[in-house]
Order: sequence, then structure tokens, then C-alpha cells
Amino acid sequence: MTVRIDLLPKKKYVLPGNSACAGCGMMIGWKILGMALGEEAVLSIPASCASVVQGLGPKSGIGMPVLNVPFASAASVATGISEAFKQLGVKGQAVVWAGDGGTADIGFAAVSAAAERNSDVLYIMYDNEAYMNTGIQRSSETPKGAWTTTTPTGKKEAKKDVALILLAHNVPYVATANIAYPQDFYRKIKRASEIRGFKFIHLFAPCPPGWLFDPSLTVEVARKAVETGVFILWEYDNGELKLNPPSSALVDKKRRKPLVEYLKLQGRYAHLTEDQIRQMEEEIDRKWQFLLRFAQAAKA
Repeated sequence: MTVRIDLLPKKKYVLPGNSACAGCGMMIGWKILGMALGEEAVLSIPASCASVVQGLGPKSGIGMPVLNVPFASAASVATGISEAFKQLGVKGQAVVWAGDGGTADIGFAAVSAAAERNSDVLYIMYDNEAYMNTGIQRSSETPKGAWTTTTPTGKKEAKKDVALILLAHNVPYVATANIAYPQDFYRKIKRASEIRGFKFIHLFAPCPPGWLFDPSLTVEVARKAVETGVFILWEYDNGELKLNPPSSALVDKKRRKPLVEYLKLQGRYAHLTEDQIRQMEEEIDRKWQFLLRFAQAAKA
């Protein structure tokens, strides 16, 4: 299904005057979420940038129902909301809107439990690859080699692939998305909302102050992540895993842009040596090979 931008809903759910940083990738994603679900979504948001940019009550920079909850409880709260909808016969979508720290680290036990129960929840992890709200500390989603305030010479460990971990929970829907491809993200939200059970979307959302780039480059940085093969767009829907455009056209490594085109846009990678960049390229190749084998196995 191709989604035309001019046919997307025009009502704004991310309002002018919110306190997000200039060029915030998360807020681009939040706008698309509003277009896709509107008032049907009730958001469970743990401690994160998202819980701050709403502003102070009684005013709010977000025109959607929001529950701000403790770091580790977002998936559990969303499960309760979903069960309440069922008991009351109310139409709605319980949504977790959480960062990588609240998902892959502090909140992961509750996320895994909700997936194991197959709770009727749509969980969206907007991934800015560090704890940005508290000072740019590394998370398990911070890529290997990236600078943060707690990894000043570059993170030594590889990035955790939460989407694949949750796919292994045998849930009905898992996907990746990227703020540079809004129609793809919109379509995946709509598809996920049609499915009963646990749904997970990993949203790539660059952070200008945390990744050290000019705020005007947010979409370009996000797009380069896909074009260079760093971030792969894929979708697992009830047993079938497939790559989505433009990643589906990049299976041939020769069609991907050089990794340095992505790295050079960000100050957090300025310290890398040629050997470290070569190691990153090899790691990207291994990820592609693993995902392609997984897709083939899912078809068998």
C-alpha cells in the first residue's frame, strides 16, 4: 500500500510551542503517530525526552491522551489500558511511546513480559541511541564506536537489536521504521493497529544535540542511515518477514552508499579511525546477512 502525503490527516497532534529541541527526530515521528491514530491512541510514556517536551500542566504541547509513568512500567500500564478498553467496550489503541533507554534497558523486563503475554499493545520505541534527556549517556542501543558523555572514546559494545529479540517472542507484528520515510511509518502504524496482540515498531529518530549535527540535517541523517545500510527497513507480519523499500533494493551491497557519507554528518563519530570504520562496515554486512537468512527461513 502506497500512502500519499497529500491525503494524510491534517489535524495537528504535536502543537507549536512545545519544548522539544530544534530538529528533534522524535517529534517528527510523533506527528506521524498522531496522523495515523489521532484520539484513538492513549499513550503510556516512561521517563524520557517525550515526557518532558509536553510541557507543564494545565497546558500541553501534545494533543493526545498521555499517561506519564515510571521508567520501567510503560508496557505494564499499556497492558492495563488495553484490558480496560476491553472490559468497558471502548474503542481505542493502547500505545507505548518510549525511548531506547526505557525500552531496551530499564523497561525491558516489562516489555518482554507484555510480548510473552501477547498483550494487545502497540509499542513504539523511538530510538535516538542514548539517554538524551539526562545528558547523552550511552544505552544498549548506542552503536559501537559512538561518542556519548559516558563513552568519550566511543562505545565498545555493539548495539542491541531489540526488534529481533521481540520477534523471537513469537508476537504477530514487528517492524522497523525511520522518520525520513513518513509514509512507510504511517502505513506500519495503521497495519499494526489492525492486529490483535503485541506489536512493536523500532523507529529510528536522530538527535541533533546528542549526535552532534546541525538541526537542519535531521532528515538527511536519517535517510543516510538507510541508504548506507546502517538501518534496515523490514517488517514481520504474522509469520512473513520482508524488507521494505528502499532497503529491499539495497540487498546488493554495491547499491548502498559509502558508510562515511552517514558518519561524516555526525560529530559523535569524528574520532573514528579508518580501521574502526572498516570494522563497522563488516558488522553492517553481518547484520544484513543474518536478516536475509532469517527472511528466507520464515518463508520455508
